[in-house]
Amino acid sequence: MLNFDEFPDTVYAIQHLAFEDLGAWEDVFYQLGLRVRYFEVGVDDLTKAYEHKGLTVILGGPIGVYETEDYPFLQQEIDLLKVRLEQNLPTLGICLGAQLIAHALGAKVYAGHVKEIGWSKLTLTQVKNNPLVVLENTEVLHWHGDTFDLPVQAELLASSALYPNQAFRVGENILALQFHPEVAADNLEKWLIGHTCELRKAGIDIPTLRADNQKFASVLESTSGQIVQQFINNIQSN
Repeated sequence: MLNFDEFPDTVYAIQHLAFEDLGAWEDVFYQLGLRVRYFEVGVDDLTKAYEHKGLTVILGGPIGVYETEDYPFLQQEIDLLKVRLEQNLPTLGICLGAQLIAHALGAKVYAGHVKEIGWSKLTLTQVKNNPLVVLENTEVLHWHGDTFDLPVQAELLASSALYPNQAFRVGENILALQFHPEVAADNLEKWLIGHTCELRKAGIDIPTLRADNQKFASVLESTSGQIVQQFINNIQSN
């Protein structure tokens, strides 16, 4: 159990899509003595979540960072996130969350050359105390069409065969992950249902993806929680 005398005991999770939640990581937070509170984008006022002094996790979703005209709440998110990052508050972004962090740090976010949907291994960058080392030789779930340039102040942590920028950090308090390490094995059928239009448009074979989910998700679930634990430990030691 961590010592939270000076660290808020609630994780705020910003949710862009109902079934893209903290997944297996929710139990990890509970085991560490942390509570979880969700904020629904487009419904809730996000100010409290982005001004939170403890850990805020920005989750994934199917919209693009640059679609602010169609989704005006994105601009509010970006503006609040810029202030949060300037204050170096503990922030973890997954998929769209990582893209939002990259954009808020001044990097370009744009449509990639191909949809990256499915399971594959990462190529980890040889940097000191890489928090993703537990995923070496582990298949992880990718589910994105957009990508981003590496922010100038960031340290690259991982790449994939299709995209060079899969994860980065800024210091010890800001971590951005393009892939999905948080997924729970028993929840992925919701993804196949909810993203059916995207899957069919991208020409993804759904039975094959389902079989890969069943093959790889439980392995990822059993190891990826260590990323959260190390991230929080590093925040605590700062």
